[in-house]
Amino acid sequence: MTMQLDLERSTQIIRGALACGGELKTPPLTVAVLDAGGHLKAFQRQDNASIMRTDIAIAKAWGAIGMGMSSRCLGDVASERPAFMSALTTMAHGNLVPVPGGVLVRDDDNNIIGAVGITGDTSDIDERCAVAGIQSAGLQADAG
Repeated sequence: MTMQLDLERSTQIIRGALACGGELKTPPLTVAVLDAGGHLKAFQRQDNASIMRTDIAIAKAWGAIGMGMSSRCLGDVASERPAFMSALTTMAHGNLVPVPGGVLVRDDDNNIIGAVGITGDTSDIDERCAVAGIQSAGLQADAG
């Protein structure tokens, strides 16, 4: 039976991600954790994060869970097949951001159990914080 991404682990992912951001001295981060069905499980926006960060964080995670690949990999798809990515973005009603920062969450059996989306710093730093948060909860991060 596949593990479920529960609230306790989702909250730990956020704590771990924000701790990583603190160590790296990032600007304010916004973190969204989605379950395997793409539903928002936990969310935090640090003080002074800009208003669009909520939608960006959710879209990074939602695109990853929706396509079964990290938002970094979606960026590769966008470069290789821009017409497909344009159609995909339309089908997702714009809820897809194909840059690093959307990371799949896997259990020990390699099942996808959720995704994390982070925004606030450069995309590579966002992704680094997502990976740190996922690992802090004892789960496997799949950034592609």
